Amino acid sequence: MRKLLSNGLAVVAGVVSLPVAGTHADAAKAATAEHRNEPAKDRRLAFLRAFFSQGDCPAAKLSPIFLEAADMYALDWRLLPSLSFVETSGGKAARNNNLFGWDSGRAAFSSAAAGIRSVASYLAHSALYRHKDVDGILKTYNGTAGYARRVKDVMRRIAPTGD
Repeated sequence: MRKLLSNGLAVVAGVVSLPVAGTHADAAKAATAEHRNEPAKDRRLAFLRAFFSQGDCPAAKLSPIFLEAADMYALDWRLLPSLSFVETSGGKAARNNNLFGWDSGRAAFSSAAAGIRSVASYLAHSALYRHKDVDGILKTYNGTAGYARRVKDVMRRIAPTGD
């Protein structure tokens, strides 16, 4: 609002808005929302889709979920897809939405996406796996001779490095 005074001066009134620091929860929501959009433009997505498409694997359509889970739980982005490929040929032999042969194949998940997120969370937070590198995770996951080598070979086929 502007008002002209008798002495020729103008008075201007209004509302000034300054940015206010948000809460940690607000920042986390924004980061999560931004992160959800990231896989669409992420070159890792193209690597995963190309890899799974070569074998006509059902897991190809889950590529964004693999990336989301890996990022959320700070896992090498190639680990979960590689485990699914070694265990169930990328979903071809999966039963009960269990792409990973979890619990010797007995575990059942409400959806394949729920299975991916659940296994990722377990690998990140369980006392069995927490704070271990890929080699440590694989040794615990399946200590059979040659298992870790097979999974890591698949990881390299997806992309030579985790970058």
